[in-house]
Amino acid sequence: MKTLQDFNFEDKKALIRVDFNVPLDDHLKVTDTSRIEAAKDTILKVLEDGGSTVLMSHLGRPKGKRNQAMSLKHICDSVSDIIGVQVKFVDDCIGEKVKKAYAELQSGEVLLLENLRFYNEEEEGDSAFAKQLSKFGDIYINDAFGTAHRAHASTTIVANYFPENKCFGYLLAKEIKAIEKVMQTGEKPVTAILGGAKVSSKITIIENILDKVDHIIIGGGMTYTFIKAMGGKVGDSICEDDKMDLAMDILKKAKQKGVQIHLPVDVLAADAFDNNANTKVVPVENIPDGWQGLDAGPDTLKLFKEVILKSKTILWNGPVGVFEMESFAKGTIAIGNFIDEATKNGAFSLVGGGDSVAAVKQFGFENKVSYVSTGGGAMLESLEGKTLPGIAAIMD
Repeated sequence: MKTLQDFNFEDKKALIRVDFNVPLDDHLKVTDTSRIEAAKDTILKVLEDGGSTVLMSHLGRPKGKRNQAMSLKHICDSVSDIIGVQVKFVDDCIGEKVKKAYAELQSGEVLLLENLRFYNEEEEGDSAFAKQLSKFGDIYINDAFGTAHRAHASTTIVANYFPENKCFGYLLAKEIKAIEKVMQTGEKPVTAILGGAKVSSKITIIENILDKVDHIIIGGGMTYTFIKAMGGKVGDSICEDDKMDLAMDILKKAKQKGVQIHLPVDVLAADAFDNNANTKVVPVENIPDGWQGLDAGPDTLKLFKEVILKSKTILWNGPVGVFEMESFAKGTIAIGNFIDEATKNGAFSLVGGGDSVAAVKQFGFENKVSYVSTGGGAMLESLEGKTLPGIAAIMD
């Protein structure tokens, strides 16, 4: 796997696909710079070698139309502040303006191109568009894990025009190694904590990791599909009745493979989906009608803690309660604390997938786990065992 260390960028121009799809407020100011910070080391490596960089990214979903609210010009100041170099901006990503800006680019300079998705050809994976992009670099670096699962022009197709001169940036290399650590080389026991609302969105992950883990902790909304399938009463809790056979099948397969599945034993139930609802702790298999399970209960957390603290490799994907509401966030916070403790004791912990990453950031666990993945969909597809097109294109 070729990384930045395989190249010297002196007097070279590096075309870098970054993931600067960052949130903007009503005044078009960046509200979370973590994706920009994640690309910093890659950009600086090129500049410190004596090269220059051309950065390309998408922002939002402009659907092939120029939309000034989604122009990357709005993030220039943030990028300049973070990397410590005044970023030049060109309001297109192909064509004469870009050719001119590229020709004038000097060593140590950074040029940011306009939103790639102002062109439909980007998401269509158009070869002619990718070929035009390829003219703006001697070496192609993919550092955008968040879009590595898309066969877009800038993430996958463009790599074809750099048969020898292409590599992973530091961020993408770290993501690949973190997933490998959980899926292939992790020290046992390996535990996967899977939360979130639906079994259906996690089926392929569960099936793929059954051969790789020793324990699976199931929490969040998908708990109730398993409990109901096993004959329990789940009241008004979220439940996919059409997935109950599948839930039983997963339990059977896990048993055959010697994987221990840990389900909640009690839950914090509420009489409405509301932060101010009445609540009570009830056995998970006996939730009264009119009540719904919205967080893990105290006995469940004791059980989960025991499993997590014995683990040497931990994957966390999905919260164990409706953490967006303060009344039902305690379970998810507790899981974060258990993983923090296990990590301090030498375990490797990887957090990935939109909601769990949001929870980790919200409750200040970012620096208490080994690695927080930057890519939601890409992370999930990796866990499902899929080869991501953006990664395959560099490996070719």
